[in-house]
Amino acid sequence: MSALRLGVNLDHVATLRNARGIATPDPIRAARIAIEAGADGITLHLREDRRHIRDADIRAARALAVPLNMEMAATDEMVGIACGLKPHASCLVPERRQEVTTEGGLDAAGTAESLAPRIAALRAAGIRVSLFVDPDPVQLEAAARLGAPVVELHTGAYAEGRAGELDRLRAAAARAAALGLEVHAGHGLNYDNVGPIAALPEVRELNIGHFIVGEAVFVGLAEAIRRMRAIMDAARRRTQR
Repeated sequence: MSALRLGVNLDHVATLRNARGIATPDPIRAARIAIEAGADGITLHLREDRRHIRDADIRAARALAVPLNMEMAATDEMVGIACGLKPHASCLVPERRQEVTTEGGLDAAGTAESLAPRIAALRAAGIRVSLFVDPDPVQLEAAARLGAPVVELHTGAYAEGRAGELDRLRAAAARAAALGLEVHAGHGLNYDNVGPIAALPEVRELNIGHFIVGEAVFVGLAEAIRRMRAIMDAARRRTQR
């Protein structure tokens, strides 16, 4: 079974910074702490409205010692920024101005015509492309046809406790791997629900943000990450027995 990576999303450190319109707390300082605490990568979502992460944050994060995963809408503006900065990875997500957070997976099947040239441009720039999709075979097959090497399975419904979602994610992870896709997962994961997702043998990376940043208020960022890392690793080891 492959090792399981942890990507830490630090968008909401920037949310807190922007609430006062000052320079602190600095998401890049948070990124350095996350790396020291065991994060394998940093995820930042540069939204079209710049409500939290800003262009300067992406530029600064590009110089960090671990991979940068740039979450972004599939627009010409964002593709241009990514191709210029060349983060390790770009995860294409659906985006609506009025949403509080990403509310569902990308419709790769329904928007394939517009996605194809943007995925091709990112790949030509040497960027690993990931599509954030619901655990739906139709979306997984579309991702494979589009040439995206990675899918990130949307775990939001599972995190909300919807019946049958773990089985759905299990089947989707197996199907994605059979299609030759690298499998990641994320959204709404916390200490209590991460174990079963970490135990899925096909999953290579979890991206977790809001819960870790929230927990950091009580225990500190490094301790919140270390505990998440320990829970993930323990779940993975149990599966290997």
